[in-house]
Amino acid sequence: MKNFSVAIMALLFSIVALGQTTIEGTISDGENIPLLGATIMLNNTRGTTSDMDGKYSFANVESGQYSLTVSYIGYKSETKSVEVSGQANLSVDFTLVPATEQLQPVEIIGRRETGYKNTVSYAATKSAAPVKEVPTTINFVTKELALDQAAFTLNDVIKNISGVNQFSFYNDITIRGFRVAGQRNSGNLVNGMRAFTSFWKPQLIPHIERVEVIKGPASALFGNASPGGTINRVTKKPLPEARQSITASVGSFNTFRTLADFTGPMTKDNKLLYRLNLGYENTDGFRDLQLARNLVVAPSFSFLPTNNTRLNFDIVYQDSQGRLDRGQAVFGNGDLFSTPITKSLSAANDFLDEISLTATVSLQHNFIDNITFNSIFMRSSYDEDLLEHRTSNRFAALGDGSFDEEKVAMRVFIRKRGWDNNNFNNYFNFDFDLGRVKNKLLVGYDYFQQELQPGGSQLEARSYLLQNGTATNVFDPDNAANYVLDGDGNPVTNVGHFDLVSSTANGLRDMSNYVYRTRTFNQFLQRSHGVYLQNQAEIGDFKVLVGLRQEYFTDFTDYNSEDEEKVEQQAFLPRIGLVYTMNDNINLYGTWVQGFQPQSAADIINPDAGGPFDPLESELFEFGAKSDWFNGRLNASLSLYLLTQKGELYNADDPNNPERLVQIGEEEAKGFELDISGNITQNWSLVAGYAFNDAKFTESDDPAEIGRQKPNAPRHMGNIWSKYILGEGRYKGVGFGVGYNFVSERFGSIVSSGAEPTEFPMYGLFDAALYYNLNKVQIQLNINNIFNKTHWVGGYDFIRAFPGAPRNVMTTVSYTF
Repeated sequence: MKNFSVAIMALLFSIVALGQTTIEGTISDGENIPLLGATIMLNNTRGTTSDMDGKYSFANVESGQYSLTVSYIGYKSETKSVEVSGQANLSVDFTLVPATEQLQPVEIIGRRETGYKNTVSYAATKSAAPVKEVPTTINFVTKELALDQAAFTLNDVIKNISGVNQFSFYNDITIRGFRVAGQRNSGNLVNGMRAFTSFWKPQLIPHIERVEVIKGPASALFGNASPGGTINRVTKKPLPEARQSITASVGSFNTFRTLADFTGPMTKDNKLLYRLNLGYENTDGFRDLQLARNLVVAPSFSFLPTNNTRLNFDIVYQDSQGRLDRGQAVFGNGDLFSTPITKSLSAANDFLDEISLTATVSLQHNFIDNITFNSIFMRSSYDEDLLEHRTSNRFAALGDGSFDEEKVAMRVFIRKRGWDNNNFNNYFNFDFDLGRVKNKLLVGYDYFQQELQPGGSQLEARSYLLQNGTATNVFDPDNAANYVLDGDGNPVTNVGHFDLVSSTANGLRDMSNYVYRTRTFNQFLQRSHGVYLQNQAEIGDFKVLVGLRQEYFTDFTDYNSEDEEKVEQQAFLPRIGLVYTMNDNINLYGTWVQGFQPQSAADIINPDAGGPFDPLESELFEFGAKSDWFNGRLNASLSLYLLTQKGELYNADDPNNPERLVQIGEEEAKGFELDISGNITQNWSLVAGYAFNDAKFTESDDPAEIGRQKPNAPRHMGNIWSKYILGEGRYKGVGFGVGYNFVSERFGSIVSSGAEPTEFPMYGLFDAALYYNLNKVQIQLNINNIFNKTHWVGGYDFIRAFPGAPRNVMTTVSYTF
């Protein structure tokens, strides 16, 4: 009886199996090149994506009539009807046709492209536009490139973009020689909206789809914009098909990381989509005491109730714990190799805890086919809790006015403060024809508010004790009687010096006897709002972009107090661009734009900075070419530019006031950039770039500064990264990556009382990686700085130099399911 039951079950299983079919096939482009990551939907209920060979399959499909729909960004979607009638396998292949007009109007649904290439920008024109048709330089680093290089922060990936380099360890970057830094609202965007970020820590990217750098002052669209460029971090958006991945990494400096990415539909009709990104890092870093404990939680939801209405909701929560690293100090002779690059000046009881939260709600509605309305609200907050032993930016003073150049004068900051940002943006897109001229008209209004919250304050323990019971950071030998002196006539310290030759200098510091000065950051409020118009007109092979913006800025210093002062500024900001299509592969472009940027809030509220300061004004002329090759798989761009700015602030190097700033008359950057990204073949990916940038001072009150290279603005930069995966044979799935980056000499602080500023040497670094893809698992080994080159990514002077990491290794396992 038992055997009979087994036989019956086997027969029934066979009957069922005979009624089920596997649908499979290959998706390729017009040149028969397989497309990786294309989306295939079966009756709009089951979905999958094509693999590296362009192949897909649906198993266990019952008999019946079905529709197969294939979509891939940059190509026309295609649908085929198929009949399943019990055959074991049914082969259905697709050949997709390029179609740049097949673009979602705003980035509500996630990017389906995979690889190093990105073809569409939404932020550069506030409408979906092929990068090739935008008259300015736009560079990208995709999540795929970040994963291949085992990158975790923004600073890890900017080496892949020409003309972009680090200024310091911090969230502090130069673009074409002009600074884009955290705690400013001028150069850091999230999904095209201004967000307040940390200055002290590089921005985390496990939840980022791509990093987008829009070169030049984008003021005509965003108002307050850095002249060198704008960094836009695009978060990962939900996808209409299920995808999940988990990644874990371990490596040098006791580093452990784990990432998770889950996305897909929450309802059967695909009207509600979700995505959840998680990231965690625990690392000691290569610098003494510079640990980092980072957490990112980033949920996102897309609601698509109709074909005309889309709603998106994003949250990004980041929690960072560690210490603030002020850089490497070397002996007074200026030899960068005189102290180990691992030596920091932190004390064991220092800490820096930061929490940031960004929430975004966006609505997109099509009234009719050619009129679209977008409304976006973003709220971001940032809280800082800091205790640090830091330098007074000079060596230890001796009683005769000389310095002990093996010791560094120290001070202590204990600080708490929080910022809130509100950003509201509304705009209409109108598509219409006037005769033979096709137009895309943008009309918009935005409002931005940044506020320093009540309670922001700081305790500062300065370097040397004074006879009146207070302390100061500077010893003046001409007034030595004002100081507490020891038996040798040297000033007595309030905060003990840091001994560069001591092996125990980073130990716990007893702070109970320090003399503190209290500093309250009076509330500060900045508001800006603007009205902008932009039209993109297509006339045959020409596309003309004209943009105008009227911007209004209002600063409230000592906000909500009797001393409240209101400062109002306004600016009219034009933008003109032209694109000419030479042929299917090459577009030529030119652009002219003016920029306007108020000084940062941190400088405005700092009573020791020496303000008020005039705003920054900038102007850009740029010409270039953009091209697609290998049927659009590889992008290349060449740009030539002239960029000027007036009004930048630099540290005055004032021995009596380390916080004092001076305003330089005019700066100029001119040069050219070349960038290449994408796939040469199906399995061969490439990113490469070179930049020549002559960035210097052309006007200044100090004649010695005229003609001098701007700080941390190398004249030459280059990068290349190439990855190849074997696609067939015994070693199919095995691959390797190699890379090289070089940066020429750079100056540190520019204002040095007529003397030449500190110079940081050129460097070239080699990186490599090994990969093994086994179905849904990828194992990789990354080796950075293979030859252990000692180098410095930037710095201010010989007391604040920022060394790069020595040779390090990272092993990563990724599982997709």
